[in-house]
This record gives sequence, C-alpha cells and structure tokens, in this order.
Amino acid sequence: MKFIIQRDQLIESVQNVMKAISSRTTIPILTGMKIEASEEGIKLTGSDSDISIESFIPQEEDGIVYVEHIEPGSIVLQAKYFPDIVRKLPQKTVEIESDNNRNVTIRSGNAEFHLNGQDPEEYPQLPQLHTEDSFELPIDLLKNLIRQTVFAVSTSETRPILTGVHVKMEDGELEFIATDSHRLASRKIPLEQPEGKALPSVVIPGKSLTELNKILDDSEDTIEVSVTENQVLFRTKHLYFLSRLLDGNYPETSRLIPEQSKTIVKIDAKELLQSVDRASLLAKENRNNVVRLITKENNHLEITGNSPEVGNVVEEVLASDVDGEDLKISFSAKYMMDALKAVDYDQVKVEFTGAMRPFLIRPVDDDQILQLILPVRTY
Repeated sequence: MKFIIQRDQLIESVQNVMKAISSRTTIPILTGMKIEASEEGIKLTGSDSDISIESFIPQEEDGIVYVEHIEPGSIVLQAKYFPDIVRKLPQKTVEIESDNNRNVTIRSGNAEFHLNGQDPEEYPQLPQLHTEDSFELPIDLLKNLIRQTVFAVSTSETRPILTGVHVKMEDGELEFIATDSHRLASRKIPLEQPEGKALPSVVIPGKSLTELNKILDDSEDTIEVSVTENQVLFRTKHLYFLSRLLDGNYPETSRLIPEQSKTIVKIDAKELLQSVDRASLLAKENRNNVVRLITKENNHLEITGNSPEVGNVVEEVLASDVDGEDLKISFSAKYMMDALKAVDYDQVKVEFTGAMRPFLIRPVDDDQILQLILPVRTY
C-alpha cells in the first residue's frame, strides 16, 4: 500500500475517526485505526463496538486532487501515536507506505516515521446496514435536534435506557425526546414518512449523538438516517457513522406534560437566563444550585439565590406578561439555564402548574420545542 495525501484532509478524517476509538476496548485490534487505499481514495475506520466511524477521502473532488500515486492496500495503525504524528508533520503532503511485513513508513519533508502495523484481516468487518427504514434530513436540522435534547439525557447508569435519546416518528412528525427523570427536553419537526413505511421508534445513546454532533459540519446538505433493530446508521457523502441502539422500553413521557397551567410568564429568554445565572453564583453551596422565583405585581418576577454561609442575591426582572395565580417556586439553576439555551428563541413562555408540579418552557409561538423541569422542595 502506498499513497501521498494532503495533510489537512488526513488530519480532519483522523480526528473524526478517533471519536470512535477507545483505549479501553476488550478487542486489542480496535485500539488501532484501519486505513484502506483504493483507486477511489482513502478510507479510515475506527470502532469501539458501540460506535463505528468511517471517513472517506476521495482521490479528487471538485477538481481538487487530495490523494495521488495510490497503490491499493490496507493496514491497521496504532491510534495512540498516528494522530499526533500526522498533526506534527512539517509539510502539506504526507506519504504513507507499508511493505509486506506490515512495516509502515510515514514521510513528510525531512521527517520520516516508522511504525509497526497490524493485520487488517483481523479488523472486524463493519456491518453494512441494508434497511428499508430510512429517511433524510438536512444536517443543520439534525444538529439542532441533537443540541436541543441530548443535554437532558441521564448520566447515571441506574436506568440505562434514560442515557439515550428517544427518536420516534408518528403522524408526519419526527420527535427527539430526552429525560433524566428530573427534566425533559423534546423537539419535533414535520417530516413526511416514506410511503408504506413505519419507522420503529428507537433509543440512541446520548454519547453517540454528542460525538456525531461534533463531527458534522453545519451545512444544508442532507444526511441519511437508517434504522435496524439494534443499530442506527448516519451517512453523508464521506462519512459513515454507526451506533448501537439501547435495549429496553423508553418510558411514556407524554403523560408527564401538564395539560393546563395556572401561571403563564412570557419573558425575554436572555434576560431570564442571565438573571438565573447571577442568582446561581451564590447558590453554589447547596448541591443543586437552587434558585427561587416569585411572581410580583406589575409583571415583575423576583429571582433569588441564597447560601447561608455566603450571602444572597435578589434581582427583579420585568416579564412581558404574567398571567394567572401568584407563585413561589424553586428549581435547579443549571437545568433552567440548559433549557433556556436549548430553546433558542428571544421570547419564551414558562407555564407553571403550582409549586411542586413540573413546569414547561417553550418559545412563545412555536410548539415544536418543549423543555420540562421538575421543581425542588426547599422548605
């Protein structure tokens, strides 16, 4: 195997593939990165058996040549050293060559590295997903769906199913839902189902979606999502991202969402966010970073944070509208700030159903984004 490749393209692909490689895997060869050279270009593969990522660098695209002098072949290289070597090479191009004894030479300018390769035949074949259940959506929309939900997955393994995002499609809508049982984030988008196909609802590990989100560039290109019983595949022109799905039944979350509300506050999201942020500065002592909100007259809200040993902070914020019963409620500042950042609209409405009931945050004129938070008992 031998080829000369543009270093910048190689670095980008290596970084993407590294997101799937773990040093703690039980299969030794998976600590390596597989490199395959063919006439079409170079394919890099990394996997930790939960996530597998393939990144393809075409020989040329749009008239730009990325790889030349290709002699086909494949090798597995130690992922511990290869990325650092590539990143620190002196020249814009890199020559990589392996001989019949799996000795690999990496040359760039006057620098020359020799690495011992491993047998590519031992590297597990990635399953090629052939499935009828697939749909396409714009990449930047998928990134939004992930960003607005994935932060709410559970980080504790006591209920593994909650560490994933529930993805379901019904009535012409695709919905992402995440909850850690203290809060819930949901985002829907209209998406016509392909005729005659019912997509199964699946739970994708939050970790997989977070990594996918880092790899994808914001673009209006589409990404194809395919689902089988235990895996999901995200595919773009040069990227193949495969993740296992979580087993088990996701809890029925729709009944958590209150039907009526007793107090509705409409407010500028940024002002509320900054005010909760300031109140949380002096609420750091107690475990949950709890902040209190009290409705006052004339559409004012009082937001307070308090640590007996440190001091307290009181701030009044003017809402554009407060409708309904008076309210005193306490909640986690972190959850509130995460939710407000995810909503991503200037004006939000917060719907309360009492001091100990979950409350909702959503944009004033968009029902497709929803954040729910459980309050905290403070008395």
